[in-house]
Amino acid sequence: MPSPRKLPAAMQEAAEALRGGGLVAFPTETVYGLGADAENPAAVARIFAAKGRPADHPLIVHIANPGQLTHWAKGIPPAAWLLAQRYWPGPLTLILRRASRVPDIVTGGQDTVGLRVPDHPLALALLKAFGGGIAAPSANRFGRVSPTTAAHVREELGEAMDFILDGGPCRVGIESTILDLSGHQPRLLRPGAVTIAGIEAVLEQPIAQSGNDAPRAPGMLRSHYAPETPVCLVPGANLETAARRRLAQGQRAAVLAMPATLLPKACHRQDMPTHPAGWARELYARLRALDTQSFDCILIEVPPIGANWQAVRDRLERAASAHGEPGELLSTGRQPF
Repeated sequence: MPSPRKLPAAMQEAAEALRGGGLVAFPTETVYGLGADAENPAAVARIFAAKGRPADHPLIVHIANPGQLTHWAKGIPPAAWLLAQRYWPGPLTLILRRASRVPDIVTGGQDTVGLRVPDHPLALALLKAFGGGIAAPSANRFGRVSPTTAAHVREELGEAMDFILDGGPCRVGIESTILDLSGHQPRLLRPGAVTIAGIEAVLEQPIAQSGNDAPRAPGMLRSHYAPETPVCLVPGANLETAARRRLAQGQRAAVLAMPATLLPKACHRQDMPTHPAGWARELYARLRALDTQSFDCILIEVPPIGANWQAVRDRLERAASAHGEPGELLSTGRQPF
C-alpha cells in the first residue's frame, strides 16, 4: 500500500486512468475489483476482454455513497434505502431497475443494474477522486479464483492493467451478497457476508431464493471461483479415507481441513479456521497458493451446515463443480470414492 504521503498522488493517477478509459485494479473489503468508468462503454468493454468474460454477464457498479443511487437506478423501493442505511458501505449489492443512462454493456442488456458502496478506504477514496461510478467485477480471469491481494492481480491480469492500487489483503475475502429488489419480493441471488437473517431483520419480511426468472447476476454459474487444480469436497468423517485413497493412487493431495480432523501424514495439510469469517477471508488465498504447487487434487472438508456458512459453502460447491466433482456433496453428503 502506498505511504500516506504518496497516496493522494497515486489516487489522482488512478482516477485519471479511469477518466482516460483505462482499467484500474483496486481493493475492496471483499475482493480486488477490475474497474472502468461505468458510463464509458469502450472502457467497460476492456474489462470483458481482459477477463474473457461473456458479454451477457452483468457487472456491479461501485458508487461512493447511497445518495448516488438515483443517478443509476429508477423506481427505487423503500427497502433499498433501508438496506443502504444499514449495510453501506459494506458487502451488499442491490439489484435495482436501471436508469436510462446506464450502458447496456454494464447490465448485460438487462433492465436492471447491480449497485454497491464498498467498505474499503482506498476504494472510497478512488470513487471520490474519480467522481463517478466504477464498473468492477473481480480482477481475475472469468470463472477463476478471485484475487484478495494486489499480487494476485499482477500475477493474473497485470499486463492488462493501467494502474493497480495496493490496499493489502481483503478483509472479507469472498464476493458480496447480491439481493434482487427489482421485483415484488426481495430475492437472494448470491450469498455473502451479509446474511439472509440480517436482511430479513432490517426489512421485517422473508427473503426468497433465486428463481428461474431472476435477473442475471455475477457468480451465479454452477461452475465458478475455481483453481486449475481439481477440487473435491468431502465430509470430515470421510476425509482421512479419501486422502489415503488418493495417495494410494499415486496422487499428490493437498487438504484443507478443520484442525481436529484426522489425516494421513503424507498428504499436504493446511488447517482452516473454525469460524466462517476466517474461512472466507483465507479460502481464495489458500486455493491460489496450492494451485502453484503441482498438486493432483485439493480435498476440502465440507464446512458445517448453517446460515453463517452459506456463502463459504456456495463458493466451495461452485469451485468443485468446475472439474465435474459432485456439487451435491454439500447437501447430501454423497461420497465420490
